[in-house]
Amino acid sequence: MCHMWQGTSREQLHPGTQFVAERSEQEADSSVDRQSEKLRALEEELDVLRREQSKLQRGIFEAAQIQRRLCAPRQLVSGEYEVAGEIFPVRHLSGDFFKVLELDAALGIVVGDIAGKGLSAGIWLPHLVSLIHRCARAHSDPADAISQANRELCSGYGEPPLVALFFARIDLENGEILYCNAGLPSPLIFGRDHDATRLEEGGPMLGAMSNGAFHTGIATLYPGHTLIACSDGVTECQNWRDQEFELARLSAAARAADGGNASQTLFSALGAVLDFADGCPLGDDLTLLVVRREQIGTRNSSTAMQEQVPVALSGGVRRQRLVS
Repeated sequence: MCHMWQGTSREQLHPGTQFVAERSEQEADSSVDRQSEKLRALEEELDVLRREQSKLQRGIFEAAQIQRRLCAPRQLVSGEYEVAGEIFPVRHLSGDFFKVLELDAALGIVVGDIAGKGLSAGIWLPHLVSLIHRCARAHSDPADAISQANRELCSGYGEPPLVALFFARIDLENGEILYCNAGLPSPLIFGRDHDATRLEEGGPMLGAMSNGAFHTGIATLYPGHTLIACSDGVTECQNWRDQEFELARLSAAARAADGGNASQTLFSALGAVLDFADGCPLGDDLTLLVVRREQIGTRNSSTAMQEQVPVALSGGVRRQRLVS
């Protein structure tokens, strides 16, 4: 009897064991198949998300290029005057903008900063550029132009954005500047005497109240003098000590390029801001616009860094525009 038990296999003693083992293997294989199907489905969803992200990134990049074209020209020469501007967005789309306008015998200068960053501010930018452009052409007084732009912005549908704006008209004959500063850091005019004039006259930010009061200030850009305007991303740029760049450092950086043209002053100031940040991430878009009035007879061929196209304007004034 003992020999009979010894010769009996486990399967013979427990006939259901083999069935249970086979079933367990089948269930394990089935579980592996289900996991593989789920993994394939997740990979397909991930591929779809990657393609959508790629399309979104391309769309944002194309929108950023449109913004750059809206802010053209970035360099311009008009008789004794040279203008240079640049924007450094912290994201692909900027809430900052600038515009140089030909207003008969005057040069229009606009620097704006839409509250917020990225898509929300970027969506408003084309509308604001168009609105300011139209109002600047309709009114010779900067305060009137800004007042109309503010009323139209506040009377539109939905809640308007807050917009800090500087708008100036520069008379190309005598250098007289009529300006309105609505909430931006005070633009500076400085020359070889090292004194700086702050352009502070203006009013509240656009979009805050439809009946906001705006005023026009007057200054003069004499030969050899430079005007520099910026967004608050420049003056409020912080370093690792939580210090801010402020207008005093901007003025010193601009004077470091004393004797240079507008582009040299622009990049001297931008370089000083980035050096000051010392690798700290920028908290806001950086925008700078420089206008320099050359002393008669001091302009040389190095100023024309791009092809110059002569443009005849009314009033006998003749301009040399730099193609952007």
